[in-house]
Amino acid sequence: MTIFSQEICLPRPTRAAAYALAAACATLFVLPPTQAAAETTATSAPTGDDPIPEVVGFNDHIRPILVKHCVGCHGGPKQAAGVTFLHRDGALMESDYGTLPIVAGDVEESAMMGRITEPDDEMRMPPPDHGPRLNDREVELVRRWIAQGAKWEEHWSLVAARQTAKPEVDAGSWPRASLDRYVLRRLEQEGFQPAPDASREAWLRRVTFDLIGLPPTEGELSDFLADDSPEAHQRVVDRLLASPRYGERWASLWMDLARYSDTMGYEKDPHRDVWPYRDWLIRALNADMPYDEFTIKQLAGDLLEKPTLDDRLATAFHRNTQTNTEGGTDDEEFRIAAVMDRTNTTWQVWMATTYGCAQCHAHPYDAFKHEDYYSFTAFFNTSRDSDTYEDFPRLAVPVDREKYAEAGELDLQIEAARREWLQPATDLAADAGQWVNLKLDRYESTGSTELSFVEEEGVGELYAGGTITYNSRYKLEGPAPAASGPVTALRIDAMPKDLEQAVKTPEIGFVLSRLRLQVLEPGAEPRAVEFSEVYGDDPNPAFDPRESLRDNNRGWAAYTRIYQPRHAVFVLKEPLQLGEGARLRLVLKQNRNLDGQGALVIRRARFSLSADTRWTRLATDAQQAKLTEHIGWLKWKRSQIKSVNVPVMGEREVQHHRRSFVFDRGDWLNKSDEVQPATPSSMPPMPSPEGDRPASRLEMAKWIASVENPLTSRTMVNRVWAQLFGIGLVETEEDFGGAGEMPTHPELLDHLALKFSSDYAWSLKRLMRELVLSATYRQDSRVRSDLMEVDARNRLLGRGPRQRLTAEMVRDQALVLSGKYADKMYGRPVMPYQPEGIWQSVYSGARWENATGENRFRRAVYTYWKRTSAYPSLMGFDMPTREVCTVRRITTNTPLQALVTMNDPAYIELAQGFAARIAEQGEGGTVRDKLGWAYRVATGKRPHEMSLAELEKLYADAATHFQADPEGCKPLAEDAERFALVVVANAVMNLDDALTR
Repeated sequence: MTIFSQEICLPRPTRAAAYALAAACATLFVLPPTQAAAETTATSAPTGDDPIPEVVGFNDHIRPILVKHCVGCHGGPKQAAGVTFLHRDGALMESDYGTLPIVAGDVEESAMMGRITEPDDEMRMPPPDHGPRLNDREVELVRRWIAQGAKWEEHWSLVAARQTAKPEVDAGSWPRASLDRYVLRRLEQEGFQPAPDASREAWLRRVTFDLIGLPPTEGELSDFLADDSPEAHQRVVDRLLASPRYGERWASLWMDLARYSDTMGYEKDPHRDVWPYRDWLIRALNADMPYDEFTIKQLAGDLLEKPTLDDRLATAFHRNTQTNTEGGTDDEEFRIAAVMDRTNTTWQVWMATTYGCAQCHAHPYDAFKHEDYYSFTAFFNTSRDSDTYEDFPRLAVPVDREKYAEAGELDLQIEAARREWLQPATDLAADAGQWVNLKLDRYESTGSTELSFVEEEGVGELYAGGTITYNSRYKLEGPAPAASGPVTALRIDAMPKDLEQAVKTPEIGFVLSRLRLQVLEPGAEPRAVEFSEVYGDDPNPAFDPRESLRDNNRGWAAYTRIYQPRHAVFVLKEPLQLGEGARLRLVLKQNRNLDGQGALVIRRARFSLSADTRWTRLATDAQQAKLTEHIGWLKWKRSQIKSVNVPVMGEREVQHHRRSFVFDRGDWLNKSDEVQPATPSSMPPMPSPEGDRPASRLEMAKWIASVENPLTSRTMVNRVWAQLFGIGLVETEEDFGGAGEMPTHPELLDHLALKFSSDYAWSLKRLMRELVLSATYRQDSRVRSDLMEVDARNRLLGRGPRQRLTAEMVRDQALVLSGKYADKMYGRPVMPYQPEGIWQSVYSGARWENATGENRFRRAVYTYWKRTSAYPSLMGFDMPTREVCTVRRITTNTPLQALVTMNDPAYIELAQGFAARIAEQGEGGTVRDKLGWAYRVATGKRPHEMSLAELEKLYADAATHFQADPEGCKPLAEDAERFALVVVANAVMNLDDALTR
């Protein structure tokens, strides 16, 4: 086993020093087992030997049988013989063979009974190649259920939570919170009693890690042990909930859900500035923002009335989707991938539902139709982002938090002024009678682009065909049309070549980067005509249309796709009087490329002239000029606020909304029926929007955050429970559906869900306070012999939680123990030590620059996160890459983790810091005293005599090793005593007790 070299932290240790560190620790792993010792539990699915209940419940007994044996063939995507068991009508209606699968109250007439009891394997259900036949107990359950009337129930998670009567218990003095009565009743029903309270030291370590992600300090432990008042525990919890470290700890959870990364993803995976969203999370959590508000702001903060900068920043949650900037990829394909990811993530995060299963067909296990999926996706299909390298739209977020309010107000003023400025032009352009079509008789293009002019019913249009080349420059000429007066404006209408098809699958767009107009008169040199103003058809364009009046690669655009006709009006600086025989020449430069997909040029267009003097008046109007000047001043003032550009959600203008369609079999190129934004019919209805407009993303967000939604509160309560107790009341945190696990304590889940959304007014801190002050949470975590065989995984909650530290906690604890922990909050991500050669960025010169100063020792939540090359030591402890939403980290315990904490030079340096603390701060004068102090600080408890003896032996062996090879050991310490302490510190930081909470 070797230790990696560390250029910044310390020199390369010798093989002897590495051996002393790695091998010496082996003697210390003689610790009690953790709760992951076994996988069997009394709360698992019933076996064939379990008793048959008198009254058979559909959700409790029948639905699990149908999911296990039947819905694979009789579910959503496949309904063999026209039969589905996902809803009652499908199960009771006549099959394609004329039989009735289920006849309520009549077992003999129910064809299902005959098929599941059929002795011939070729005829029985399910067929042999689909799984084993039902066991005797399952058959009897189905028989009794049908005989009792085949009563159907909606899936438990889609039924509104109900408050049940306070559970009656025998040990009435044990509960400390209302939730304890539900836990105690279940234990008593199973014939067990709760465990005694954990020691004060153990509870303090547990609750401190759970709430703020850091170990308790020596002073905090001393204060708590000295406080013998009844309110001692409450005071600790209130202190922790008020700590700014609370937001950092719980932001890590939300960063997994938000698929947070400091890079865009996919192969190139370039940098993306999104860290202000991480800071928003920390602040929102510390402020205990109500969960319904927290939800609405992340899903639709940009659509709130007069949204603040914080409101818009919150929507970066759904801009953490990956952006594919690889050359040759289709922006529309990956835009759609991002839109569907938003749908899937929304349902996973807020409603614990595998809604994405309905992308290709009806959901196999839950009552969600294929059409439902795309109706919901329509809420996200009208966003402005389009998988571009620029990551439009982006929000300029001030680096200085004190500038947020000023910047947000300026943004609102700029947008309002822009709309006010554009509205008169929009109204004027709509007057169709003023426009006279310009007919072209000469047209040519650079490169291989072939131009043609087609005239139908008196209207001429330019078409580009052949091999469309990049940077095409069009030169177009035609006779000046007869006009009622001097020409005041030129209008260009750019259109998809196939208007009908583009509505479903848009064509590649265009960017008009330079437009010139010339007059050609007989016997005279071409005369340039100047434009004074450009009015596009979008108040929030990707590029300012006025850029078309000067050479660059921006300008009036449908970027990067065109779904429908677009127009812009170019107003002449002075009205143009055209003489007899005059001709007009237009020169269009199109200088923008699209990552190898195709040229961004106009492929179909009409050109029209207007002699309406209102255009000249508008372009020279004093009020318009003042607005233009005001907008310029506002933009300048905004630019003076130092900011970073963060991708956020933004809505396309109503007139530019994309239309949404069902994808046949999930194929984005094969679209069928059009759908409107809507929520599934199997869920409580969403209030209808006012007027005849379609529902918006904001209304969808409010529907999710409403108390009428049966999933939202349950999902978050279960997620918090899982974080605190190690496993959720519903183990499948990501799936509350038919294929997920049933809750172990359904009445408790409903009780907490109702309390969270009503009594606690969606306060996460109040919810957590109740959980961690409960008698259930306070129990001793040691494995109980009486429960080991029947409930090894503690689903009955007969003991307290004992969990591995998360990846972030492992690093953060080591920082604290080393004495090097930097408590600086917020700001740009940092790059702590990482060996050379791990972080390689293709197509860019980006490098991992090892941080210096305090940034080397900041909390893990601030570590730079690159999806294609995530920070190795955090990945080793189960941190996800965050390419997609991760609802539940699956905890592992592998040798690779020990290799990280025992060999990573970052941890070696932290062990050196811990050794310095042991030498300087360790209590007592003897080595034994100092080693006991180190163990207690790292684990929160005093060492067993055996462990302390092993540490003493390790210390002595390490000191002897130094004396035998001082030069080989000096990279770690200058003398034998300090070397021995470094070895011990490294070993203590690797103990099981140190890596659990």
